[in-house]
Parts: sequence; C-alpha cells; structure tokens
Amino acid sequence: MSTKSKRFGVFRTALMAAACTFIAGQTAIAQQNAPDAPPYEQELMRLSEIFGALHFLRPLCKEADTPSWRDRMEDFLDAETLDENRRRRFIERFNQGYRGFSVAYRDCTDAARLAMGQYLSEGETIIGDVTSRYGR
Repeated sequence: MSTKSKRFGVFRTALMAAACTFIAGQTAIAQQNAPDAPPYEQELMRLSEIFGALHFLRPLCKEADTPSWRDRMEDFLDAETLDENRRRRFIERFNQGYRGFSVAYRDCTDAARLAMGQYLSEGETIIGDVTSRYGR
C-alpha cells in the first residue's frame, strides 16, 4: 500500500468518526430537555458521549485505565440521575460515543490517538466549567 493510500485511509477513518460524532450531536440537539433539567444538561450529555468514546478508544490503544470509563460512567449516573428517563438519555449518549468510534476503528491509529487526546481535554474542560459555574 502506498503512502498516499495510507494517508487517505487515515483521513477517511477520521472523517467517518467525525461524521458519527456530528450525527450524535444533531440527535442530542433534536432531543428536548425536560423542563426541569438543570442548565448544564447539554454539557453533561456531551460528557456522557465522551465517556463512551473513551471507553472504546483507550483500550483500543492499550491504555489501561482504572477505573474503566464504563465504571466512571456508572459512578456519574449514580451521582447525577434519579429519574429513569434522564438516566436512559445519558446511557444513550454514552453508547453513541462508543459506537461512533467502534464503526471507524479496528486498530489504534494516529487519528484515534488524536481523538482520544481531544476528548480527554474536552471532558476536563466540561467538568471544570460545570463545577466552577454550578458547584455547591
């Protein structure tokens, strides 16, 4: 396989992952928040999606995280959700994040590592923003 073909393959994979993420984002926008949802609901939904993406990407790239991102999601759900419908929405976003990358990646690539780094950074930003603005 030529270098040009390899680069096109990496680009195509990254583009596919970006498209899946965009579709997931559009689905979230289409879903209406419950009237009593907190003002940071969309940020938490995005965080759930990031947890799902990292749950797929980190093991794919041989990163051993303890606890796992799925376990972190369980802790998040236990802390944040009392309402079963809201819990299901968070779980769906987690699954969208996971599936968005599982359809595009079978091996850890430079693009997968780049996405992983961006998601870690974005997750930290969301957590910092929500806790500084709405923390008690």
